[in-house]
Amino acid sequence: MRRFAIVLSSAVAALATLCACSSAMGKRTLFKNGKSDYVIVIPADASKSEETAARELSDHLAQVGDVVLPVCTYPDVPGKNLSTGKCIYVGMSGNGAEEARSEDDEGFTVRSAGNSISIVGGKRRGTLYGVYSFLEKGFGVRWYTPWFTKVPSWDKWRFGKIEYSESPAIQYRYVQYQSAEDHPDWCARNRNNQLGTAQSNPYGGIEAYWKGHTFEYFVPSAKYFDSHPEYFSLNGGKRTPSRQLCLSNPEVLEICKEGMKKAIAENPGYWVYSLSQNDNVFPCECDRCKELEARYGGHSGLLLWFVNQVADVIKPLYPDKYIGTFAYQYTRKPPVGIIPRDNVVIRLCSFECDFSHPIENGGYNQTFLDDIKAWSEIAPHLFIWDYVVNFRQYLAPFPNFGVLAANIKTFQKYHAIGIQEEGAYDSYCTAFGEMRAWVLAKLLWDPTLDTYSLVREFIEDYYGVAAPYVQQYFDLCQGLVKDETVMICSIDNNPLYTEDFIAEASEILENARKAVEGDREMTSRVDCVRAQVLYLKFEIDRAEARKDGTETELFRIVSEQKIGLAEGYPASEFLRINKR
Repeated sequence: MRRFAIVLSSAVAALATLCACSSAMGKRTLFKNGKSDYVIVIPADASKSEETAARELSDHLAQVGDVVLPVCTYPDVPGKNLSTGKCIYVGMSGNGAEEARSEDDEGFTVRSAGNSISIVGGKRRGTLYGVYSFLEKGFGVRWYTPWFTKVPSWDKWRFGKIEYSESPAIQYRYVQYQSAEDHPDWCARNRNNQLGTAQSNPYGGIEAYWKGHTFEYFVPSAKYFDSHPEYFSLNGGKRTPSRQLCLSNPEVLEICKEGMKKAIAENPGYWVYSLSQNDNVFPCECDRCKELEARYGGHSGLLLWFVNQVADVIKPLYPDKYIGTFAYQYTRKPPVGIIPRDNVVIRLCSFECDFSHPIENGGYNQTFLDDIKAWSEIAPHLFIWDYVVNFRQYLAPFPNFGVLAANIKTFQKYHAIGIQEEGAYDSYCTAFGEMRAWVLAKLLWDPTLDTYSLVREFIEDYYGVAAPYVQQYFDLCQGLVKDETVMICSIDNNPLYTEDFIAEASEILENARKAVEGDREMTSRVDCVRAQVLYLKFEIDRAEARKDGTETELFRIVSEQKIGLAEGYPASEFLRINKR
């Protein structure tokens, strides 16, 4: 997809600017008419990400003000800049002073002192995040998608007193959308610090949780089942491969201990390593497993008894690493009489929840609310795996925006150190996927932000002249949620989408299409929204969709945009199966 930058007037951009940074109120001029007396200064021991921060600041100011601010390394700074203070210090305070911050501190402070501005945070990512915040708050820059950045244009920029600090609400922030997965630059700019794979990069690197369901990885059925069926779960009186493990078997425990040692040695870049159940609901039913479950309060107790023993072996070898396990489906209910070791991370999954209403409201979500409360009382490290998409129908509208901030606040309330927001990680252009990814990144950093203000901002900038119609359609979707609505993350043909809804949505989006006719880029963006309703019409009545052209138009958009229709269901497969 094409990268695209939108240029706005400084008058419009000023609406997104903090008063402290306002050009109208400031007496000091950073630049005017393409000229500046300022330089950017980094410390002599600048980290790679601080070097990136200075470069990003210089590059973006060049776009914002058509001005070049050289990057200097302290103390090799022009004397006139040191004497006048006309410096933007990145990673240090003025005149060579450095603030005492831990390397991994992701918080930052932006402040002015006379003519100078300093942006200081932790050396790994904090300073970099501070630069991005300064560009957002001071100049209205937005990195909405990997291919679309909003860069307002300023003739001049003045500042007065600036002083603000930020730090993340959540330590580990994982927006699991393809916008993030494929683009570490987008992640850094939107302060998303975790992905599926650990990586070093100029942006301070990416944290990662090693793997998910791993019982089959550590004790593969193909290797062990024929010779040791007793390693595997007993179900209905029969040992079965590729389901779960017999966790009470001491040989299975030893295999997993050795396997985990090897996994950490071979994959050193991760902070936590998963020792977790396979993705099915067939735990072992043997007498010894049942005995341990009775002792420790159920399936989660047996799992934790097993995981704790592996964690005990790992701790002296890798004191800075953690062992993670799931509280998922049959292991979601907390145990009794046993607690996680201090190097164990509990990854609690919200899979069964209703995602149309906040978890804190209880009701359908009361059992999950009870579980997160109980886990928070015993788990030293609680990590949330949340769900923000309908995995069975990526293109079906999923009106969950009203719960995003509320649920993050709930997870924060119960001491979550990390949140993974699993969305359409294997496809672009799903139902408001790019917008949801950007909104989630903002909320994971600061869940007190107003979700609908973020949505309006994205829609206005991203859809241009079609924005009023897209906003109208978005509001129509969100309006589907009633007090009695229950919306899970894995459902076919949700009854929410009535004929009346589809008819009204179709009319709105036809107006959106007409508004951008002739503009190839905007038509492409609007097509991704139109595909939602075209898909609903196709699913409800395929014969009629074939007659009225809906099918042809849907297939065109899916083909051009390469839209996956569901988890693991790419455009190519959908078109192969359905095209005639």
